[in-house]
Amino acid sequence: MKKIDLRKEYKTLYTASARTPAWVDVPALTYLLIDGRGDPNTSAAYKQAVGTLYSVSYTLKFAWKKEKGIDYPVMALEGLWWTDNMREFSPERKGDWKWTAMIMQPEFIPRPAILKVIAQVKDKSDFADFPRVRVEKFKEGRCAQVLHLGPYSQEGPTVQRLHDFIAAASCKLRGKHHEIYLGDPRRSAPEKLRTILRQPAA
Repeated sequence: MKKIDLRKEYKTLYTASARTPAWVDVPALTYLLIDGRGDPNTSAAYKQAVGTLYSVSYTLKFAWKKEKGIDYPVMALEGLWWTDNMREFSPERKGDWKWTAMIMQPEFIPRPAILKVIAQVKDKSDFADFPRVRVEKFKEGRCAQVLHLGPYSQEGPTVQRLHDFIAAASCKLRGKHHEIYLGDPRRSAPEKLRTILRQPAA
C-alpha cells in the first residue's frame, strides 16, 4: 500500500499561526465545489452541500485505495464567502451571503475518475435535489492567512488583523473571503474550532 501525505505536501497552505498573519502563494489546485446562498447556520442547502462533498471525497478515497493501492487523507472542508457588493458583507446579514463549499482533491486522480464517483454518490443519494457538484481548478495566487481559534461568530477581530496586515504591506484585498476548517466542523465544539482565514491580496 502506497501512502501519500497530502497534508505534508501542502503544509504551508493548511497550517497557519494564530499570532501573526503570513503570506502564501496558492497554486492552481483541483477541487470539488458546490455553490449556494444563505446563512450557513440555517441553510439546508449548505448542510447538504457539506455532506455531499464529504461523501464524494471519502468514496473516491476508498475506491482509489482499493483499485490502485494508494492511500491518502481526505483534505479539509473549505469555504468561499462573499456578497455582490463586498462593502455590504456583514456577519449580521448572513442570509445575503453567497458561498462555495469545497474540498481539495489529489492531482494524481484524473477528472473522469472523480466524475464517475460523483455519479455513484448521486445514484445512492436520497436528496430530492442532489447538489450540483463541480470539479474545477482554482488558483488564488498571493494570499495572506492567519489561524482563528474558537467560534465562527468571533472571527471579526481576527479578520480585521488579517486585513490590517495586508494594508500594512500596501496591498489591497481582492477575490473572496476564504475559510479552511481544520477538522470536521460538524463534530467539533465551538470553542475548539480551528479555522484558517485566507484573503487574496494584490
